[in-house]
Amino acid sequence: MRILGITIPEEKRIDIGLTILFGVGRSRAGAILKEAGVPRESKPKDISPEDEAKIRAIIESFTLEGDLKREVAANVKRLKDIKAYRGIRHTRGLPVRGQRTKSNSRTRRGNVRKTMGTGRKIADKK
Repeated sequence: MRILGITIPEEKRIDIGLTILFGVGRSRAGAILKEAGVPRESKPKDISPEDEAKIRAIIESFTLEGDLKREVAANVKRLKDIKAYRGIRHTRGLPVRGQRTKSNSRTRRGNVRKTMGTGRKIADKK
């Protein structure tokens, strides 16, 4: 089963398999299947061509994959261009949504900056 040029895994449940598409999460996948009238537990290899066409038609009504990525990138670029606070945080590679950075945000800042503890080296203990 291919949707928007991406192959949906045949062995996974259809509601999990649809989350491979960028912009489709668990809740949106469930809503798509409910609207198409396809059971969530079914697998892509067991779905009839008519149901597959229904799912494809519903999915194509959303902004997904490349278009969505382009839209998100354009929004971030706009924030950077107008020098908004959130744009500056994006530029510096810091958390954008108000999280603390003194002790956390390792994933955003990188694992290079280690906390010092007391500041003493192991050699000083001798």
